[in-house]
Amino acid sequence: MTNPDSRRDPMARLLEIMARLRDPQSGCPWDKEQSFRTIAPYTIEEAYEVADAIEREDWPSLREELGDLLFQVVFYAQMGREKAWFDFADIARDIADKMERRHPHVFDDAKIETAEDQTRAWENHKAAERGAKAVDIAEHSALDGVPLALPSLTRAEKLQRRAARVGFDWPEAAEVLDKIEEEIAELRAELKAGSKPGARTEDELGDLLFALVNLARHLGHDADQALRGTNAKFERRFRFVEGELARGGKRPDQASLDEMEALWQRAKKAE
Repeated sequence: MTNPDSRRDPMARLLEIMARLRDPQSGCPWDKEQSFRTIAPYTIEEAYEVADAIEREDWPSLREELGDLLFQVVFYAQMGREKAWFDFADIARDIADKMERRHPHVFDDAKIETAEDQTRAWENHKAAERGAKAVDIAEHSALDGVPLALPSLTRAEKLQRRAARVGFDWPEAAEVLDKIEEEIAELRAELKAGSKPGARTEDELGDLLFALVNLARHLGHDADQALRGTNAKFERRFRFVEGELARGGKRPDQASLDEMEALWQRAKKAE
């Protein structure tokens, strides 16, 4: 039987559902207890599930995951409405205004010919908006607005891009490679000196990872995407090793490293 509500405006229906879930008297106990802080981790999780569906090219799942992500926005909108801070219409209006403001070549008479030009113009608009929000020039930084909650690789790349826009960057990828070798040497020196894993080795390791992200950026790659690709490759090859060992009646912990390495090489050649 068709739900008669399915013929209503979907967005209005979803907003009404959220309001009922948060109703102080008749709402859902769990939904009523939530706050901006408690919902934030779910939002991050839903965003990753969207990315996962895209990676797997699972389009029916993507439709569902996008709905879950939209519901997160609706949840925040309802909580903002309860506090008289903002509502869903405010959120939609603000982003619509922003998109028009940052696309003058579409909604006005500005001329932008390439995607690269648009990226540069977009970042310039963002920088101007951040600067306008600062109380005075002393409080403004090129790094303002890079969220602390971003995954570390993503945040490193964004910090580097912000610094690069004001001239703080290596001119060539080859110089980043030199920096990577320098960071490896410093980490080797710590290990050679007998440093146990701790703050010093962690600091050097962090420097190395930051330099690797810098190299990815200079090469035009996304470090997080590159690592996800390698994760998938590792998983695929290791599962092959497990499968081949299982055919011989063994588990990985019952095999030698040489046996597993030989199977690993077979997996590489098979790709």
